Amino acid sequence: MESMRELFKIGFGPSSSHTMGPQRAAQKILEMYPDATHFHVDLHGSLALTGKGHLTDYIIEKTFAPKPVDFSFKSDELPLHPNGMIVHVYNHDQKIKDIEVYSIGGGSILFKGELAEKPVHVYQQNTMTDILKYVDEHGMSLYDYVLENEGEDFEYFLSSILSAMFESVENGLKKEGIIQGKLQLKRVAKSMFQQAQNTRREADRERLFISSYAYAVAEENADGGKIVTAPTCGASGIMPAILYYCYKQLHIEKKDLIKALAIGGLFGNVVKTNATISGADGGCQAEVGTACAMGAATMAWIYELNNSLIEYAAEMGLEHNLGLTCDPVGGYVQIPCIERNGYGSLRALDAAMLAKQLGYLRKNKVSFDTIVKVMKETGKDLSSAYKETSLGGLAKEFGLS
Repeated sequence: MESMRELFKIGFGPSSSHTMGPQRAAQKILEMYPDATHFHVDLHGSLALTGKGHLTDYIIEKTFAPKPVDFSFKSDELPLHPNGMIVHVYNHDQKIKDIEVYSIGGGSILFKGELAEKPVHVYQQNTMTDILKYVDEHGMSLYDYVLENEGEDFEYFLSSILSAMFESVENGLKKEGIIQGKLQLKRVAKSMFQQAQNTRREADRERLFISSYAYAVAEENADGGKIVTAPTCGASGIMPAILYYCYKQLHIEKKDLIKALAIGGLFGNVVKTNATISGADGGCQAEVGTACAMGAATMAWIYELNNSLIEYAAEMGLEHNLGLTCDPVGGYVQIPCIERNGYGSLRALDAAMLAKQLGYLRKNKVSFDTIVKVMKETGKDLSSAYKETSLGGLAKEFGLS
């Protein structure tokens, strides 16, 4: 299993797979071929079908600038992943190279052929079953397990991630106006936060707070602001909402939130390793479903639940998002994505609460690894119309041209 440094990435929205991944690919190609004079990029599959709304062509053009680049949009998928592209590198009239590269989710990229790089695995265990067995045998906490594999300096990395998450919440809560794009969607996080402050009923107030935090980040992401992939841009509001809520409403210290962040990240890493976190590959269950599982595990750790119940919370968070489709209207990460982040954060909170209450009454019969496997299989069975192509579901019915 790879480092969590490959899971949590600080960058700019609106999409980890359609914006951050292609940007990283273009940067690397530019470094490899500094003498190139211009480029032609064939965008395939989901990158072609929703690339305009996700700013794929814009970010590639911006990265290659001032060198010119033109594009072809091709709906057919390349062999290795729905988010594929071929970059044709030129030096004047001579073609230097054709590079096939994939954006595989969460901002991660995969080159085909001689440019392919083997992932660096820092964890020997790849499943949650093996992880829990290891920590039990060695009498260690899940956080100590993370540090054992990531190194002591990982605390500093987590601190920077937590700060970036909090910054994205606070930036989103300050802003008003219309989010960029044809949908002309109004920002509501600031108003929602103010409603929470003025709500007398405690239960409603707490849920409004956490929802406003999720909306704040999701709106920042949709508007191209700085966020953290957790595990993706499209689902970037859930983990920050949980953590900021714990900080502001529950008064949990940052040193403990860093540990909670690591626990949530561990579950996200297991999903990334054994299934997918790409909406184009597995639907929104892979993005919001994974983020909900991460948030549930984070909250369960805050509740001081044991490892078995933390797993139970995470399993519920993913299980009850199975089959969730990815059908962004107009290719924008706005409808239903922003609302789904708010809903997902509440589901994460509820999953942790249920694990806390039910876990002592009976043993959960479904393991986290089982639900990850089922999610992967469900993603394969989903029609491509419901996997970030905007060809089905809400995107089709909305009729945005």
